[in-house]
Amino acid sequence: MTTGATPRDPSPRDPLPREPEPVRVLLAEDEVLLRDSLKVLIDTAPGMVTVGEAGTGSEAVFLARLRRPHVVLMDVRMPDMDGIEATRRICADPAAAGARVLILTTFDQDEYVYASLRAGASGFLVKSATATELLAAVRVVASGEALLSPTVTRRLIADVLRQPRPAPARGILGDITQREQDVLTLVGTGMSNSEIADHLHLTVGTVKTHIGRLLAKLRARDRAQLVIAAYESGLVSIPPP
Repeated sequence: MTTGATPRDPSPRDPLPREPEPVRVLLAEDEVLLRDSLKVLIDTAPGMVTVGEAGTGSEAVFLARLRRPHVVLMDVRMPDMDGIEATRRICADPAAAGARVLILTTFDQDEYVYASLRAGASGFLVKSATATELLAAVRVVASGEALLSPTVTRRLIADVLRQPRPAPARGILGDITQREQDVLTLVGTGMSNSEIADHLHLTVGTVKTHIGRLLAKLRARDRAQLVIAAYESGLVSIPPP
């Protein structure tokens, strides 16, 4: 006679493993050929699905409320309502809560990148990106992170600082510590977490902790808004070219 537990047969009442919810993507692009290509790419990628297609900014706002996407791939230049205003309305609308906007931009030509950040965009993707880069970008934004590569961020800040600049508003920094201010400054110049860690002789984990505290203290939604805070507080200064 053997002793020990006998393997239990699965019970019909045992819960089955749940499949993770796919990333729901809304496409807002007025060029039909590009929009169709994006749809094929998204719908054939594991764990993603297109939940709507918009050819104008107004359609994007309407569909964001109706379909509740996780990510909106938003072109900046669209008829009826541009992508900046559409982004602002989506990010401010409780009916579209949870939707994060990933701006599709040519960047060299678009002059509205900073305005898109102010409107609530979580990141940028140049239209010359590869399919792999696009899918990775969607996943990053869907996970709640901001997609601001160091190259794009540095250029963004440089372009912003060429424009008339408001008086520094250091009061917006509140009660952040000196170390947190150091981290915020480097975030504003476009450094990644690993670059900040090397520069300040910290671990990447410690940098992430500081960024988490900055997000909470400054009531910022993501890293993109930290870049704005660094600029508006006067911490970031890039000499004109």
